[in-house]
Amino acid sequence: MPDTTPDPREVAGPLLTTSGQTRAWGARLAALLRAGDLVVLTGGLGAGKTTLTQGIGQGLGIRGPVTSPTFVIARVHPSLVDGPPLVHVDAYRLGGFAELDDLDLDATLDDSVTIVEWGHGLAEDLTDDRLEVLLDGEDTRTVRVVPHGARWVDVDLTTLTEPVPLPVLSPFDDAPADDELSDDAPADDAPAHDSTEEA
Repeated sequence: MPDTTPDPREVAGPLLTTSGQTRAWGARLAALLRAGDLVVLTGGLGAGKTTLTQGIGQGLGIRGPVTSPTFVIARVHPSLVDGPPLVHVDAYRLGGFAELDDLDLDATLDDSVTIVEWGHGLAEDLTDDRLEVLLDGEDTRTVRVVPHGARWVDVDLTTLTEPVPLPVLSPFDDAPADDELSDDAPADDAPAHDSTEEA
């Protein structure tokens, strides 16, 4: 029987009520990330995984735009500020770890920040050190962060619990987030591609 004891280091983030808040929280998370970090994003359809990745990308100062990698599977975003590149992976269509392993993520893992959407149950074998971010809800999102491994033992995650001020709304904040339109609802008849592309 699996151990269901909560990790004492798990933190609950603030309620996120707009895509702008989700991106701002992602930028806050990015401040804690460094080359070699793996972030596994878990959440249902429309939970905000790509929107969160956009915020992480903004915080890391990478070349964008960050969009759903559903039909490419993995996309590399180089840094514009001499930081680590962002490797953005969508594991939605992958049949198991063997297909994820075929992407050769271990070749870039040490030098990049790697984010795997739909990675629960697949990406854990890439490294013992990772953050799992669990998103729930569509209009109002809850977020939990579960750290795994020695990398996160001494990292203070309390900044991730603080409320995110409502940002000045852009015209896009009233529209569904990118992942609500694309990555969380890929077409059932679309082909899976095990390719990697640079942004």
